[in-house]
Amino acid sequence: MTLLLRPPGVYRAQDDTTLLIDEMHRGGYACGRSVLDVGTGSGALAVAAARAGAATVDAVDVSLRSVFAARANAVLHRAPVRVHRGDLFAPVAGRRFDLVLSNPPYVPSRSGLLPRHRMARCWDGGPDGRALLDRICDAAPEVLAPGGVLLVVQSELSGEDATLERLAAVGLHAEVADRVRIPFGPVLRRRLPLLRAQGLVASGQTDEGLVVVMARAST
Repeated sequence: MTLLLRPPGVYRAQDDTTLLIDEMHRGGYACGRSVLDVGTGSGALAVAAARAGAATVDAVDVSLRSVFAARANAVLHRAPVRVHRGDLFAPVAGRRFDLVLSNPPYVPSRSGLLPRHRMARCWDGGPDGRALLDRICDAAPEVLAPGGVLLVVQSELSGEDATLERLAAVGLHAEVADRVRIPFGPVLRRRLPLLRAQGLVASGQTDEGLVVVMARAST
C-alpha cells in the first residue's frame, strides 16, 4: 500500500481498498482512461489510478478533512488528481467517466441516520449497509461513458446480490470480479451483537467476505 497522510477523522486504507486497487490493476481499467473516485477518503484509490496511467482522475468526498487529505496525498505522490467536495456525484454532474471507483461506507449500523461529524461516517451504511451503495448503483449509468466500468467494494454483510440486482435493474451488466475473506476488524467486533440479532453473522463466526463488484455500461 502506498504511504498516505491520514489526518484524524479520515478513513485509513485497509483490505477493502487493497482489494479494489488490485482488481483495477488486474483488469487494466485505469490506463489511458478518465477516472472518478467517489468517497475518496485519503485519496488512496485516486492516487493509485493516477499512478496506473489514468488520463484524468477526479475524486469526490463530502468530508472537508478527506478533501484536504486527498489533495495533500496527490501532491505528495505527484499525482494529477482533481479533488472536489460534495455529495457523491453532485460535484461532477453532467460529466461521464471511463472508470468509476468506490469504497463507500457499507457496514450495517443501528440507525438509518448517517453520522456527518464522527469517524463512523467512514463506515456506517444504515441498517442494511446499503444507504450509499444503493445511491451509487442507481446513479452509475448517469456517470459512466459508453463501455465504462464501475468497480465498487463492499462486505457480503451488505448484500452482494442486492448490488448485482440493483445494477442490472438500471441496465448495467454486473458480476462479482473478486472476493476475499478477512478477520473481523474492530468495528465489526464491536457490532457483533447487532449483526447477530439481524441474522447477518452466525454464532462463532469470526470473519467476513469482501467482494469487488464490476459493472459495465453498454457501448
